Amino acid sequence: VQLQASGGGPVQAGGSLRLSCAASGRTLSNNGMGWFRQAPGKEREFVASINWRGGSTYYADSVKGRFTISRDNAKNTISLYLQMNSLEPEDTAVYYCAASRRAYGGSDQSDYNSWGQGTLVTVSS
Repeated sequence: VQLQASGGGPVQAGGSLRLSCAASGRTLSNNGMGWFRQAPGKEREFVASINWRGGSTYYADSVKGRFTISRDNAKNTISLYLQMNSLEPEDTAVYYCAASRRAYGGSDQSDYNSWGQGTLVTVSS
C-alpha cells in the first residue's frame, strides 16, 4: 500500500491547515490509521488516530481540542484527513500518515506498518 500525504505548508500562528492522505494499493478499509509528526531535532511522535470505521478517535494531549482526524472509506479508495486549527509554532513538523496493522489506531508506532512520505507544516509566530 502507498500513502501520499499532502496539504502542508507555511501558516501563521492561530491559523488552520487541512492535511490529506490518499491510500492506494490494497484496501485499508479494515485498518486503523493515524497521523504522526517529527519536529526538527526531535523524535517522531503520535498526533492522532482513528479506527477502521471512523467511529473512534484518539489524540495526543498536545493537540486535543485543536486537531480533528477523519477518514473516508468510499469504495476502494481510503482518504485520511487531519484538520488542524489554532496552530502554534510548536506544531511545526513533518507530518506523516500511517496505516495500522490493527483495526484500531492507537499511539504505538510499532502497530503501523505502512507510512507516507510526510508533508511539512511550518507555523510562524
